[in-house]
Amino acid sequence: MAIAGEALKANITTLGPLVLPISEQMLFAGNMVARKSLGKKRFRPYIPDFKLAFEHVCIHTGGRGVIDEIEKQLSLTQDYADPSRATLYRFGNISSSSIW
Repeated sequence: MAIAGEALKANITTLGPLVLPISEQMLFAGNMVARKSLGKKRFRPYIPDFKLAFEHVCIHTGGRGVIDEIEKQLSLTQDYADPSRATLYRFGNISSSSIW
């Protein structure tokens, strides 16, 4: 599950400059410069607050572990993950579903 969360985080980081407010982009850039110049151990990586860019998030319901990991990796509140948890409860694991 950690691999899926990391892959999602990497993909969203690529989209960040396109959707994030400039304030979040500046915080991210400042953190990156500080980590490179002063050392990675002194500063934790800054994870942009994507909740400022998106009102709703659709999390893949491939299982409780998938939802938990994405919620953790993106620092989402429970309000963002609850619809996915409800879908998982109602329809089960849809890890191999298709949309037609």
